[in-house]
Amino acid sequence: RWQKVLYERQPFPDNYVDQRFLEELRKNVHARRYQYKAVVFQSGAVVQQLCSVCVFVLTWWYMDAGTLSPQGLFGAALVSSLLGYVLFDAVDGGAGRRESGRTRWADLKSTLVFTAFTYGFSPVLKTLTESISTDTIYAMSALMLLGHLIFFDYGANAAIVSSTLSLNMAIFASVCLASRLPRSLHAFVMVTFAMQIFALWPMLQKKLKAQTPRCYVGVTVLFALAALAGLATVSSVGAVLFASLLLAISCLCPYCLIRLQLLKDNIHGPWDEAEIKEDLSRFLM
Repeated sequence: RWQKVLYERQPFPDNYVDQRFLEELRKNVHARRYQYKAVVFQSGAVVQQLCSVCVFVLTWWYMDAGTLSPQGLFGAALVSSLLGYVLFDAVDGGAGRRESGRTRWADLKSTLVFTAFTYGFSPVLKTLTESISTDTIYAMSALMLLGHLIFFDYGANAAIVSSTLSLNMAIFASVCLASRLPRSLHAFVMVTFAMQIFALWPMLQKKLKAQTPRCYVGVTVLFALAALAGLATVSSVGAVLFASLLLAISCLCPYCLIRLQLLKDNIHGPWDEAEIKEDLSRFLM
């Protein structure tokens, strides 16, 4: 009788298997079963980041056209940052701050240093890319914002995820676009607003998503409506296309994922690679 061993010589060819070979066949052992509501909820991170990029570009458009003053944008951003800062602590009762050991005075100092540094270098930011053509600046900004969306941390454990690279690409795009604004004050406000919407806003999103899911859903819907309303003032066709994109990401793509999961057919059996599940730490001492 054939035995699955290598240390004995048997009267069978090397590739021989008996009828018991397929008895250990298992299908979709580690396959995850997704729920439609859960997938739609998780897609909110992608929707919010797309809306963040849309709001940033619209803000730059209004400032470049002279519709939005830098003083008005800075005041609105300051008020919204203060409200978000209070909400960030109020969501979990300050538990996250106590665990990190960071004080409000440290946050204030960091904010003042960043603001002073950005304001002092705003003339340099304004003239940094004067020798580069405007078309090249727009192309670079579009590529950087696209890279920001690709490498952003949406909560998936993947090798492509890099929060640092994503943030740096967004700030680089903001510097490129700010260099085409009329004055240095415009460049300072634009870069400051980019830090708020690309660095601080995602932190608040993650906190709301973890602590208050219903509030997170409401904020996502309101933010998407605000982005669509702002885009509609610039281009109605663009607003329709962007709304279609958001609906496809939040509704159609989750449905396709659920349907494709039914076709998943991963097989497992004796041919799989061996996995050592025993604790071997005692041999490393």
